[in-house]
Amino acid sequence: MTLILRSAILNDIGLVRTNNEDSALAGDRLVAVADGMGGLPAGEVASEIVIRILDELNPPTDADEAADALRAVVSTANQRIHAAITVDPAREGMGTTLTAALLAGETLVLAQVGDSRCYLLRDTKLIQLTRDDTFVQALVDQGALSPEQARHHPQRSLVTKAVQGADAPPTIGTLSVLAGDRLLLCSDGLSDYVEDEAIAVTLGAYGDRQLCGEQLVKLAHQAGAPDNVTVVVSDVTLVS
Repeated sequence: MTLILRSAILNDIGLVRTNNEDSALAGDRLVAVADGMGGLPAGEVASEIVIRILDELNPPTDADEAADALRAVVSTANQRIHAAITVDPAREGMGTTLTAALLAGETLVLAQVGDSRCYLLRDTKLIQLTRDDTFVQALVDQGALSPEQARHHPQRSLVTKAVQGADAPPTIGTLSVLAGDRLLLCSDGLSDYVEDEAIAVTLGAYGDRQLCGEQLVKLAHQAGAPDNVTVVVSDVTLVS
């Protein structure tokens, strides 16, 4: 018996933007969200670069090897983004977040750069597995802001780390997962505008992954959704 991921991707332009800079990936053992930055067309170029590299990866089944593989993906993406900027200096400043989750046996290996997120829903309890690389999160860590104040801070989208051509290794984390766990990877177009409680209720209420993703995007729209909204809903599934 083996654990795999069954997933659905919803990628929505939002209510304000004219282009979509988000990219996502959903495989049997590897899921990811990348939120590009740097404006048209550079942001989407950066997010597509990192997702393309991930898509070419043969995911290792050993957790340590999986972590090394995700670090290598980020390193390669930085090199390719740097090369793309060198070819076209107008792309200077382009970059992308990356939140990737790789299932290695019963261990989920997470790689995080930026402020896209990974959540776990287990037994109706929602846990944020990643920590935002943002200015406001640093203030929360210092005790200068409450999480609620951070949610409404005018600089909440200011990231302090991104995949943008320089050497910026990801934060790596691991977690033991169980069949029946549900994962949500999302860009900040969801998490900045929809409360965690509403996310938890939605993840628990819709067994169908596609419908669940559609409802999450709908909640973002109801909250104004000025940004692109990307969600990957993944169920940890036992197969023979």
